[in-house]
Formats: sequence, C-alpha cells, structure tokens
Amino acid sequence: MRIVLQRVTFASVEVRERIVGRTDGGFLALVCAEPGDTPELVAKAARKTAKLRVFSDENDRMNRSILDTGGSVLAVSQFTLAADCLSGNRPSFSNAAPPDEARALFDAYVEALRAEGVKTETGEFGEHMRVSLLNDGPATFLLDYRAQ
Repeated sequence: MRIVLQRVTFASVEVRERIVGRTDGGFLALVCAEPGDTPELVAKAARKTAKLRVFSDENDRMNRSILDTGGSVLAVSQFTLAADCLSGNRPSFSNAAPPDEARALFDAYVEALRAEGVKTETGEFGEHMRVSLLNDGPATFLLDYRAQ
C-alpha cells in the first residue's frame, strides 16, 4: 500500500462536473492498494494517517495530528501510484492490486480512518476524477508499506 498525504487547507474531488467529496482542512490522501496488502496493514496505515504529527502547534512546529486539529481527510483511490516507469516510455500498472481487491482495501482504509475518529470523505472508486487542492506548506508525506 502506498499513500501520499498532502496537508491541505482545501481539497475537493469532482466526478462528471459534480463535487463528490471535500475537506476544508486536513489531508488529501491518494491511496494505492497493492497485491499482498492485508486488513492489518490497512488498519496500520489508517492509524498512522490519524496520528501523524505534521500540523502546526502554537509555536508553528509540526506537532499536532489531524485528530488534534479536528481536520478531515479526502481519500481518493489512485492506482497510478503503483506505476513502474523505469523501463520503456509507457508505465506498467501490474504492481497495483486488481480492481475488486483494491476497492475492498480502499474502503477498509476509509472505514478504519472513520473508526479512528477522523471525518473522511472520498472520491468515487474507478471513476475519472478531477482533484483540486491548496497544499499547505507545501507539506507532502509518503506512507510506503511495500516492504512490510
């Protein structure tokens, strides 16, 4: 599983000219499920997302989690994070989980975030989405669980 967390002041996702999910402060989470990902790994990733201390405290230091700030997560499925671009000029996506498996893992991540107490909205799995965001910092973090 690979997750790109972008700290944002605003993010939204649009499908067919309709906004389907948004956050007014927190994380935009781009989520890629890979073969071999397990429910335990998904729960670990959700806990890390909820508890990662990358939001500013009163001294302007990264010392607060999304739970501390009351922010929310906009989670968007993103199979292209598994792209292998090292050989040739056309990426290979064979490292991404098959769609049915990926959907179940993505849904489990979202439910695990909610169980951690994080308000979470999503895009629409498998749809062409347009994502808008205002990156705060910019601050972008990669959670990469491929080796675990």
